[in-house]
Amino acid sequence: MDMCKGSLDYYLNHSFRLEILPDLDEGGYIAKYPDLPGCITMGDTVDETIANAEDAKKEWINAALEDGVRF
Repeated sequence: MDMCKGSLDYYLNHSFRLEILPDLDEGGYIAKYPDLPGCITMGDTVDETIANAEDAKKEWINAALEDGVRF
């Protein structure tokens, strides 16, 4: 597995703070990674929201790397 800085695997294994809040308007929960601007998702349960957040994080990081963003 490629774990060099700047690789997808490197960033996926990095610990990013995840915030989960109840969605008072729609029900369920909202999740966001404050260090990944715009990386927001939601789910009906906490477990679903966490799983969705992991998928969103992977897609966000992958898109950022494709755009040449280094963080």
